[in-house]
Amino acid sequence: MKYLARFGAILLGIAAILCNPVDTRVLAKTGQAADAKQAPEIDPDAMDALNKMGTYLRSLKAFQVDSESSNDDVLDDGEIITDTRSSTLLAVSPNLLRAELKGDDRNTFLFYDGKNFTVYGKLLNYYATVPAPPTTAKLIDQIYNEYGIEIPLVDLFKWGNDEAAIKKITSAIDVGPSSVGGITCEHYAFRQEGLDWQIWIQLGDFPLPKKFVIRTLTDDARPQHTSTLTWNLTPSYNDATFTFDPPQGAERIPLKDLNADTTKNAQ
Repeated sequence: MKYLARFGAILLGIAAILCNPVDTRVLAKTGQAADAKQAPEIDPDAMDALNKMGTYLRSLKAFQVDSESSNDDVLDDGEIITDTRSSTLLAVSPNLLRAELKGDDRNTFLFYDGKNFTVYGKLLNYYATVPAPPTTAKLIDQIYNEYGIEIPLVDLFKWGNDEAAIKKITSAIDVGPSSVGGITCEHYAFRQEGLDWQIWIQLGDFPLPKKFVIRTLTDDARPQHTSTLTWNLTPSYNDATFTFDPPQGAERIPLKDLNADTTKNAQ
């Protein structure tokens, strides 16, 4: 289920409010507006934090980010099944990328060397390679639009670039300081049509997103996606890191087959 909708897609319920004490930091920022029956509050500090984070992310020349995530899938009868996945993304500006996605049903690798893009499904030992555009930014749009493939954590490349997405935010709250993995962060909560989302941004000179939670409001089950991120801003790599070398016995298939129900899928 794709909760990061092309922003890239973004980012506690009534039960949580009833069962847990309400944080006075949130009350301080929302109570007055609620009493006055005003429109949802847009805290300029929260919006500024998003902009600063986006600017910083776009300034990075190289990074590796590891993600541990949980995803709610809603069955036809409304029951929620939560699965967990992990991913590792290594990116070097402007045109090198490697990613690995692991889950109970897949172990998939993505390679981009500035000339070719390859998706490799380790479990089935299938791969597909297509010519690629000269930059990561162009690659992201092309492979999604033409093949339905989304780079993991794609929003890290787009944050702050899409003014239309920013304008969709109807509520922005600075919840306050919070710790994620022992790192002091500032916790922000946002709302837009169909989505509630929260983000924890590291305080200090490195405004990195450390955690985000996205809840879908258009589904009665209110499914949720949660990811926790670990960053390395000085990753090790060489040219071979981003070039796919088919393992023994690997079978090449057309990339279009990856999205066809009746053909082989790289997993």
